Amino acid sequence: MEYKISNRLKIASIILVVVGALLWGWGYSSSHAVNEDNISEYLAAEHGDHGDAHAEEGHGDAHAAVASHGDANGNDHAEEGHKMSHEEHALHQIHNRPYAALYVAAFFFFMIALGVLAFYAIQYAAQAGWSPVLFRVMEAITYYVLPGGILVLLVAAFGGSHLFIWMDPDVVAHDEIIQAKESWLNKGWFFARGIIFLAGWSAYRYFSRKFSIAQDTAEGNSNFKKNFRISAGFLVFYIYTESMMSWDWIMSVDPHWFSTLFGWYVFASMLVSGITVIALMTIYLKSKGLLEFVNDSHLHDLAKFMFGISIFWTYLWFSQFMLIWYSNIPEEVVYFVARIEDYKLPFFGMVAMNFLFPLLLLMNSDYKRIPWFVVMAGIVILCGHYLDVFNMIMPATVSERWFIGAPEIGAICLFAGIFLFLVFRALSKAPLLAKGNPFIKESEHFHY
Repeated sequence: MEYKISNRLKIASIILVVVGALLWGWGYSSSHAVNEDNISEYLAAEHGDHGDAHAEEGHGDAHAAVASHGDANGNDHAEEGHKMSHEEHALHQIHNRPYAALYVAAFFFFMIALGVLAFYAIQYAAQAGWSPVLFRVMEAITYYVLPGGILVLLVAAFGGSHLFIWMDPDVVAHDEIIQAKESWLNKGWFFARGIIFLAGWSAYRYFSRKFSIAQDTAEGNSNFKKNFRISAGFLVFYIYTESMMSWDWIMSVDPHWFSTLFGWYVFASMLVSGITVIALMTIYLKSKGLLEFVNDSHLHDLAKFMFGISIFWTYLWFSQFMLIWYSNIPEEVVYFVARIEDYKLPFFGMVAMNFLFPLLLLMNSDYKRIPWFVVMAGIVILCGHYLDVFNMIMPATVSERWFIGAPEIGAICLFAGIFLFLVFRALSKAPLLAKGNPFIKESEHFHY
């Protein structure tokens, strides 16, 4: 049995891309309509009589954060050498926002595919008997790893210092802390590492898919054994490169701050997002009369993973937050101060959506077997983890000048359209059942 991508889905994907591009373009042009000549009038109109008082508060964007972080770290030279007026700070924030919105959406959809790739490799390495009926769905989602990763790097390249202040030579020249990290945080090495990461992940995906398809018509299990071996090796490569990727692509937007738990934290977010998309795609295909070999027990297990990894994510979030907040070391706590002061709604809303909702919706075992219930929980989880990425990127790039508007919605639509088209197109390239897998009969008759 094979899946054929429908014209309706193709058209919907194209519409999403076009609408997304137009919305983002509008957001970009609106932000760049504000310039040095009219920034004072813009701020006066925005804040009214409070404009002068607000200016005295000295709220900054990522560039202003350099000065404040430098102060907390004893780096007075950064503050003295790179002072900006309030108007300059605000202008940077306004101009940074479209790039930041694009980067958040690009990384969000990429991390879904990368999370599925890790989950897929775990299934092979563990020789799991319940999941082979879902392998084609997983393989389709992982197709997005390479194009999605390239898009993230392209946004990082064109966004440059709008996203990463260490890419701005002006900032680096007056910042001793970033200067000390230049051997790691420099453009050439940053993009070289990104290419290495993507090459490794994509190579595993290519060969694993190749062996999976070949196993369908093979007489023995040699292709399955090859898949088992490369999956076990890949997981070692993945756990190192995923951590480094999270430092580079996410944590370095705040180059004065670091957390040793950050790689695991991002991993938990991408894993639960990936598993959620597997569940949503499976339910969609079942509703179309496909995947008849997938039963309630498979859905139950996917929902269990959605629930369990949500709890794991919460454990990591709380561990990172509580230890930093309790120790109250200035250069560490500044990360959460910025988010609690200026991002109360998305920051605490994210915790509710990523912990409380999965806890309440998916704790009951019976609810895990109800498709519409899992869909509802899945939509909340995905929105919550988009906000998670939003909270990681926006405070360092736009400070308090955040909003969910045209550039954010446009970027989501743009990458959602690309993701849907590529994933469902990949799904149509092979039969929906990995019939040659030695565990396929066990998987088809799986009951819990």
